[in-house]
Amino acid sequence: MDSSTTDTEQTDQHSRRAETEPDSASAESSTDSLAVIADSTYSKAQFIEPTTLGYIHIGAEVQPSTLPITLFPPSAEKATLLEKLKQQTQQLEEFETVETATVFKAVTMPPFHRFPYIKDHIDSLRLAQFDIAILIETSSPAVVPDVRDTTAYQTLVNTIQSEATQMHVMAARNKKRIDTVNKARDGLFIFNHFVADDPEVLLELFDHLAGGYVAETGLDNSTLLVPLDEEKADFVAINNAQWDISRFRFVWREMTNPGLRKYVQTHLEANQAGSMPVLYRLA
Repeated sequence: MDSSTTDTEQTDQHSRRAETEPDSASAESSTDSLAVIADSTYSKAQFIEPTTLGYIHIGAEVQPSTLPITLFPPSAEKATLLEKLKQQTQQLEEFETVETATVFKAVTMPPFHRFPYIKDHIDSLRLAQFDIAILIETSSPAVVPDVRDTTAYQTLVNTIQSEATQMHVMAARNKKRIDTVNKARDGLFIFNHFVADDPEVLLELFDHLAGGYVAETGLDNSTLLVPLDEEKADFVAINNAQWDISRFRFVWREMTNPGLRKYVQTHLEANQAGSMPVLYRLA
């Protein structure tokens, strides 16, 4: 990460790269160029209607582990920060326009810089090294600006900025959904941060990648978030999902299933796309 991403003064609420929405003609052209899928091992995932909620995803790099798997409890300072953030999200939930506000702590973060697409674009990408994440669900996308204007939200953001070396905020809507992620109970959560040369190709590819995880891991929920119109974001999409297993069992499944791992990485690379998955638990 270059020095510009380690200065908290640079971590404003909007990220630095704008994506424009292609028209229907260009979208059709993009998805026609989807590579390798003709030899797909897995069926496409089956989706239900997207939610009508709005979302604000906040990712912050505070004290990420130097190891791919976090083995030790958070420091006293980080534990204090997490407690403060949970209190502040509870205050945010008191607003009628806020459905939920949830704080997550990272437990597994792979070395993104070794992934093919990420490695080749390392100088132009923001690495999703977010050891703390917050997901705010609002009653609709239309009320997201109002939520952002509240004192409670500003206090939450200021609290994170005071401790973070980098931060990314994305206002979003739900694009595709297998089923709703249940954040009312703890589990193993993933926020998978996608980047790509062509957003439309990535969104089409996601159907096939998700299908692989449904088949191989029993995935039965997923909420794919995309930036709101005119929202500047460093990620094409962020997928949130949950499993009722331990992180060690999840990692073991990944390590002992090279077919799925190869399938995902081959298709991402062939379609000029990359993903940065981080596993979390509730804070």
